Amino acid sequence: MPLPVIFILITVMLDAMGIGLIVPVMPDLITEVTGGTLANAALWGGLLSTIFAVMQFLFGPLLGNLSDRFGRRPVLLVSLIVMAGDYVVMALAGSIWLLFVGRVVGGITAATNATASAYMADLSEPGKKAQGFGLIGAAFGMGFVLGPLIGGLLAEYGTRAPFWAAAGLSAANALFGYIVLRETVTDRIRRPFELRRANPFRALKAVANLPGIGPLLTIFFLYQLAFMVYPAVWAYFGQARFEWSPGMIGLSLGLFGVMMAVVQGGLIRLFLRKLGERGTVLYGLIFDIVAFAAIAFVTSGALALILTPLAALGAVITPALQGMMSRAVGPSRQGELQGVLTSTNAIAMILSPLMMTTVFAAFTRSDAAVYFPGAPFLLSMGLMVLALFLFMLRSGSRVSA
Repeated sequence: MPLPVIFILITVMLDAMGIGLIVPVMPDLITEVTGGTLANAALWGGLLSTIFAVMQFLFGPLLGNLSDRFGRRPVLLVSLIVMAGDYVVMALAGSIWLLFVGRVVGGITAATNATASAYMADLSEPGKKAQGFGLIGAAFGMGFVLGPLIGGLLAEYGTRAPFWAAAGLSAANALFGYIVLRETVTDRIRRPFELRRANPFRALKAVANLPGIGPLLTIFFLYQLAFMVYPAVWAYFGQARFEWSPGMIGLSLGLFGVMMAVVQGGLIRLFLRKLGERGTVLYGLIFDIVAFAAIAFVTSGALALILTPLAALGAVITPALQGMMSRAVGPSRQGELQGVLTSTNAIAMILSPLMMTTVFAAFTRSDAAVYFPGAPFLLSMGLMVLALFLFMLRSGSRVSA
């Protein structure tokens, strides 16, 4: 595998670690700086996730369009350096407000996922873009593995230790990228920077108006909204239902991430070859509906550890949808498209933590009419049912046309 591709995959992995790293320690960290109950900590956690996502939404198209004009290399390297500094701030934060500052900066640097995806699109042949995005998904899965595992293991040394480790990894990857990364934006595909294209709302509208893109963006959004239930409430869900420690929460998320990496890095190719992109999306939606329903009602911790990695078998949806949309736009708009996808994902990350943690708190408070920690997963199941309906409606209209 070429060294620049390895760098891109490591970068995406570190972006994912920025989410997964803090998940196991988040309940204890928030309690440490604010005090309060687990339900209240979940609400604070939702707010922190939301501010992170707001920054991704605002800066995703900006960084994507900057990379279309000035190149992928400078955008990626500068963001990694800033990311390393942000982890240092998080490690030293002694109040909830400093944690908010850290999440603001972290959301901006994590918006480089759009630039990393655009780089992968630059290198991929038109018919193999979904496979390239599968590698991106696999790297994200590995980050989802390593983040919770590192966070859970290093939590034994304090709630701040994971952030020091992440700062060192980000700085080391920036140095690696400086050495190996070559620029893929040539004068043939370079576009002038226009501020209006960097506006997330304008960029979203411009891309959504392309033929066939709008419905796929909606389905992509609904999937991300449902999927975010894992980083949003899993740590709180694990404590409330199974009395899991941070280490066990990290292990369970690690198992999920391992399977995500296997699915999106390898099995996705089998699905695409056997089912095609449309069939792959259809399978993933149906599978996730069943998986969310099962997790919502599971009461055994051992069974939950079995279901957690199995649930990742539905993670073929994202690369298949990305492949369908990437083929629909020209090579000069890959950065813009990936920036829009980053912003769409960020909107889901804005809304989902607030939705999921609010539902979780409502069903786990001491005065709750019904104690049901799995309620957020039923909400995710409903969102997937809606996505399936829209996808079938789109496919039916295309056939009838």
